[in-house]
Amino acid sequence: MNKQLDKLQEWLVKEELDMAFINEPNTIAYLSGYESDPHERILALAVFATEEPFLFTPELEKGDALKSEWPHAVYGYLDNEDPWSLIAHHLKSRKSDLNSIAIEKDFLPVGRFEKLQSYFSAGSFLDITPKIQSMKLIKTPEEIDKMMEAGKWADRAFEIGFNAIKEGISEEEIVAEIEYHLKKEGIKEMSFETMVLTGDNAASPHGTPGKRQVQSNEFVLFDLGVIYNGYTSDATRTIAFGEPSKQAKEIYAIVLEAYHAALSAVKPGITAGELDRLARDVITKAGYGSYFTHRLGHGLGSSVHEFPSIMQDSGFVIQEGMCFSIEPGIYLPGVAGVRIEDCVVVTKDGCKVFTHTPNVYTSI
Repeated sequence: MNKQLDKLQEWLVKEELDMAFINEPNTIAYLSGYESDPHERILALAVFATEEPFLFTPELEKGDALKSEWPHAVYGYLDNEDPWSLIAHHLKSRKSDLNSIAIEKDFLPVGRFEKLQSYFSAGSFLDITPKIQSMKLIKTPEEIDKMMEAGKWADRAFEIGFNAIKEGISEEEIVAEIEYHLKKEGIKEMSFETMVLTGDNAASPHGTPGKRQVQSNEFVLFDLGVIYNGYTSDATRTIAFGEPSKQAKEIYAIVLEAYHAALSAVKPGITAGELDRLARDVITKAGYGSYFTHRLGHGLGSSVHEFPSIMQDSGFVIQEGMCFSIEPGIYLPGVAGVRIEDCVVVTKDGCKVFTHTPNVYTSI
């Protein structure tokens, strides 16, 4: 049985809760080993304090679930059936008096919660989100190995993307080159939509690649990651095509300094807020503080954005085994956008990065 599932059941017993109803696909994969994107259909994992757990899937996925590493019961439903009446039936067949049910409030939509609640109106519903976050927080050696491999594939993606750069090629064409070659090499899915932004287009931190073409003497920003055996990578590089302007190069140097200020300080015992401050102070003192518009980083694991947030004023204490991003940036409209990002795993006395593509830009 999945060790994390054991831990969750032990927690349910300790907290005197009858069961946990899990609806979020990434959490289900984390606890069961079964990966699925059910789209609009219902996928659920029921974990009981003392009874056998079960998976509930669309009927068209039931066979895949049975072939997965999940060793317990799998129930399915047809599209013309009411999934909630079937879920309620299976839950009550395990335990007729369900009085306390834990749910992920961050991920269970209101409509679905109301359906579940209608069958257990006398029960109390508690939020299991903080518990799931704490379970995912410290990665196992096996999880770290998968993330290291995902990092290698992110490096490969950068290599493909950098080689594709030429004057006149569009952002979306570079994205297509990266994803086409990765699929040919066995990577089925990216961690998120690959981002390639050129010149002042990169001044939007979460811009959308489009038909803007690469021009000489500007930066090109790549933000990408892959999913490898259920675990993600995430990294950003900003590289030069030709010779960018003096101000653009100044911005790059400041961001690189901020990146190293935070990265070199990562170790157990420091707080997330202190890491953010170290990077933000560099950018603020250089006069660009108002152009660093997001947190320094985020957790990473089976999801590309996990707990914790590495952000201002956070007193959250960093511990060995945590994985998160360091990604300072400056986004100056009409000039350039620069971000440098690596994800790290915290070690006994520092950290290791998952990606190794050089972050000192070289002109192509």
